[in-house]
Amino acid sequence: MKKSFQIGGAFVGLVVGGGFASGQEIMQFFTGFGVYGIMGAIVAMIGFAFLGMNIAQLGYELHTTSHKAVVYHIAGRSIGSILDLLITFFLFAIIVAMFAGAGAALYQILGIDPIIGSLFMVVITVLTLMLDVKNIIHVIALATPYLLGIMLIIAIYSILTMDLTLAEQNMLAQHQRVAAPNWLMGALLYVSYNIATSVAMMTVIGSTASSRRVAGFGGIIGGIMLGILIIFINVAMLAKMDVISGKDLPILEIASNMHPIIGILMAIALLGMIYNTAVGLFYSFIVRFVPRKDPTYKPIVIMLGAIGFMASFVGFTTLVGKVYSLMGYLGFAIIIAIIFSWINKR
Repeated sequence: MKKSFQIGGAFVGLVVGGGFASGQEIMQFFTGFGVYGIMGAIVAMIGFAFLGMNIAQLGYELHTTSHKAVVYHIAGRSIGSILDLLITFFLFAIIVAMFAGAGAALYQILGIDPIIGSLFMVVITVLTLMLDVKNIIHVIALATPYLLGIMLIIAIYSILTMDLTLAEQNMLAQHQRVAAPNWLMGALLYVSYNIATSVAMMTVIGSTASSRRVAGFGGIIGGIMLGILIIFINVAMLAKMDVISGKDLPILEIASNMHPIIGILMAIALLGMIYNTAVGLFYSFIVRFVPRKDPTYKPIVIMLGAIGFMASFVGFTTLVGKVYSLMGYLGFAIIIAIIFSWINKR
C-alpha cells in the first residue's frame, strides 16, 4: 500500500503543474463551462484512474526507462514512431510552460521580474535531475498531500464567502476563455493531454513497483486524487468568479484574499507543483535520448535547461491556451492505443 500511494502521489505530482495548481488549466477545461464543469471533473477522475492503472502496469511489465518502448508496444512500430516523436516534442513544450509559470507566479506573489523567476525554476530543476531516479520519484510525490489539504481549505472558504448567487457566478464563468467546445470535450481533452505528457514518467515510475498489482493500484489512487483536486479547484473558482475573472493565477488570487499567510502557503504549493512537473517531464525528455548513466547526460541537461529558459519568454497563459489543447488531441491517439491493449489482454 505504501508503494501504491507513492506511485499515486507521483502521478498527481506529474499532472498537477503550474497550470493546474494555479487554476489556469481548470478554468479553461472545466470552470469555463459553469456548473457542467463538475460533471467534467467526474469524467476526468474515471479517465485518470483507468489510464493511470494501465500505464503503470505497462511500465512494470516492460521495465522501461523511456516512453518509447511503451508506445511501440501498444501502437506498433509505424504508429508508435509517430507518437514517440510527437510526445517528445510536446514534452519539451510543457517543460517550457512550467518555466514560464514559475516566472508568472513569482511576479504575482513577490513582484519579482518573470525572467528571474523562470531562471530560478530552471536552475533547481537542472540540479534535481542530477539525482538518481528513485530520489526523483520521491521528490515528485512529496507535495501531493500538502496540495490536497490547502485546496480543501480554499474550496470551503470560497463557498462560505461567495458574494454573488450561483446563477450569477455561473453566467460569469461562461464568459471565460475555454480550450474546448463543450464540457465533455474539455474533460476528455484534459485527460488525454495529461496522459500524453505523463505517460513517459509514469512508465518509469511503474517499473519501480514490486508487482503488477501494486503498480495498477497506484495508478488508480493517483487518478482518484486528481479527480478530487479538480473538483476542489473547480468549486473554489466557480464560487469566486467575480474575484478571479481575467487573472493569470486565479487560485493564488483567492488564497491571497483569504489571508496573506494562506496566499504564501498557496504560492509555495504552486511553485512546488510547477517544480514537480518540470522535474518529471524534463527527466522523461532527457532519458528518451540519453541514458541516466551516460557521461553526456549532465552536460545535455544543462544545455537543454538553457534552451527551455529562453523559450519561456513566450508567456504562461499563451502556452496553456495553445500547446495544451494541441497536446490533448495527441493524447486521444495514446488513449485509444491503451484501450485496445487492455481489451487484447482481456
